[in-house]
Amino acid sequence: MRDYPAQCKADAVALYHSRPGVSVASVATDLGVSTETLRSWMRAPRPVAARPVPAGPASVETPVEEENRELRRQVAELKQEREILRRSR
Repeated sequence: MRDYPAQCKADAVALYHSRPGVSVASVATDLGVSTETLRSWMRAPRPVAARPVPAGPASVETPVEEENRELRRQVAELKQEREILRRSR
């Protein structure tokens, strides 16, 4: 049985919560842990994180801006996954 650092567990849970509509199994597979391991981390008590304050009124985005925003989100997500995996080794 492997022991993961607390920060790694918190990052994995945060990653799951940052990806609406994605299953626990999908995130667990991406991180290389079992589904039940990720679920147990999600059930563990943890401090309440500060919620981001929404920015001003939403602006109209062009299709290119929307695509760029989505690609940036995906890159950030992949970097976060890579960092979680790097710390868990």
